[in-house]
Amino acid sequence: MDLTQLSKIIVEFYERLSSWEDSVVRDSGLTTAQAHTIEIVGHAGPIKMKDLAQKIGVTTGTLTVAVDRLEEKKLLVRNPCKTDRRAFLIELTESGRAYFKQHHHFHIQMTREIVADLTDEEQQIFGTIVEKMLKKI
Repeated sequence: MDLTQLSKIIVEFYERLSSWEDSVVRDSGLTTAQAHTIEIVGHAGPIKMKDLAQKIGVTTGTLTVAVDRLEEKKLLVRNPCKTDRRAFLIELTESGRAYFKQHHHFHIQMTREIVADLTDEEQQIFGTIVEKMLKKI
């Protein structure tokens, strides 16, 4: 397979995955980016703003706006970090944890459907390849 074909497949995979995700998030009152912020905090636990921004791939300034909105919706809370006075830890509220649990369940279902036709070995290989790709972007 040449790079043009591979590029086409990657773009189509991304678009279909995004469309699938958007259709689920649309009725929640959140943007996909907000849902993924909750998802990352849900997996990471309390996380510094700087580390969260890095995981999402945005600046801390951009993240501040998103966190402000999620705080207004009572899904996240920003607490001072006890070991670094300059930093804040982002944590899920009870409502945020409930949303995380629901959205995470969707991701598990989505993943189950995507890999349903792959053997256990192929799933392992697929996961390894995606992890390698993530390190490049």
